[in-house]
Amino acid sequence: MPISKSKIDKAGRALAKYDYKDEVEYIELEELFDEHRMSHLQPLSETTIELQRLMAGYGREYYIAQRLKRKPQIIRKLNRLSVRLSQLQDIGGCRIIVEKNSDVISLLKYLEGHTTEKSVYSIKNMTDYRERGRDDTGYRALHVLLERNGYALELQIRSQIQHYWAESIERTSVVYGHHLKEQEGDRRVINYFKMLSDAFYEVEAGRNPSREKRLEIDALTEECRGIIERSDKHKAFDSFVNEGLIRALMEKERGNRAPLKNWLLVFDWRSGSFFSWDSVSKDPKEAVEKYVEYEKLYPAESLYEVVLVGSSEVSMLRKTHSHYFGIETYDSILQSLESSIAGFTRRIDLDVGARQILAKMARRRAWGTRPIKRDTLKNHFCRDILTFDSSFEAILAKGLLVQSGQAFSLNLQKKPEIEQYIG
Repeated sequence: MPISKSKIDKAGRALAKYDYKDEVEYIELEELFDEHRMSHLQPLSETTIELQRLMAGYGREYYIAQRLKRKPQIIRKLNRLSVRLSQLQDIGGCRIIVEKNSDVISLLKYLEGHTTEKSVYSIKNMTDYRERGRDDTGYRALHVLLERNGYALELQIRSQIQHYWAESIERTSVVYGHHLKEQEGDRRVINYFKMLSDAFYEVEAGRNPSREKRLEIDALTEECRGIIERSDKHKAFDSFVNEGLIRALMEKERGNRAPLKNWLLVFDWRSGSFFSWDSVSKDPKEAVEKYVEYEKLYPAESLYEVVLVGSSEVSMLRKTHSHYFGIETYDSILQSLESSIAGFTRRIDLDVGARQILAKMARRRAWGTRPIKRDTLKNHFCRDILTFDSSFEAILAKGLLVQSGQAFSLNLQKKPEIEQYIG
């Protein structure tokens, strides 16, 4: 039977405000909380599947994935906004990333034109943060409120550069130890991202930010780097992705033609790497039960992050949840405007491993007439790069290497481009 709103709100108060009679009541209310969250997965999954089907006729590049909001996020939101649990409209969320800002509104019009009375969802409302950005942080995206069978679901539509900004502030929040999008931490760091968002908006609109704005951002960058370095709690640098694990998952899922698959990711922010990555049941009840179990095994207080995400392919998660796939040193977390724009360009076409290979070859002065054998690179100079094979193929495909028999050197003709990649 559906849970009443009064019971849902009581469960929210118990977890967020510690408002409960005794431990027995708390356990009961926590179970109600989990049940309420679980109830969103079925309508969310069916809506995401329909959106994927509609997008087949869209004709432009996009990435799509869904997530069920994490318990710590929900609790912080209940405290921060003083809202009731039954009022939250983003427990179930879907994210679509398109290439440009202009594609955001064209996709919305496409979805509106293809949403009919027969659709499993309806479009109820929308909030457009793209032009002005949110007053508190500068966050930009289009939020569309969907409804299915009485459940509120949130669809976020972002351009690639809006997504890059959002993922950058997520990475910085982890290194800094404060939730910047929730206005935690030094106001100067929050203002840096707000100004960076404004500058990115100008760039996407085809306008160059003023010289004064560039100088202001660059001055604040240096100030904020010191703040973050002094406050760093987790040392969550140089994260990597276990490519063997991803390949195993892809092989396991090869015969699974389901339009949507669920994965449980456990990320350890102390080491900046995945602790666990498991494929879980497509049955909503079983998937969420596993989610709750993992949240208890790997608590946020111990710097684990457990997230239940769904998409059609493992590889899609690299695009939609990219802040897990490459946290670099704090020296490059906050950047000047020019390097931030260059960083956006680099990050969307070369991964961390590829840039590390280029840097190691450059340090060995492997330009032109000083080639290095691939096996020597892999087994000696780059043995710590777990993504070596796929990263090497990526830089080879971009023409950044010159092959001489079994050996490779950096392409002198592309030296300026290579130096941009390695900073």
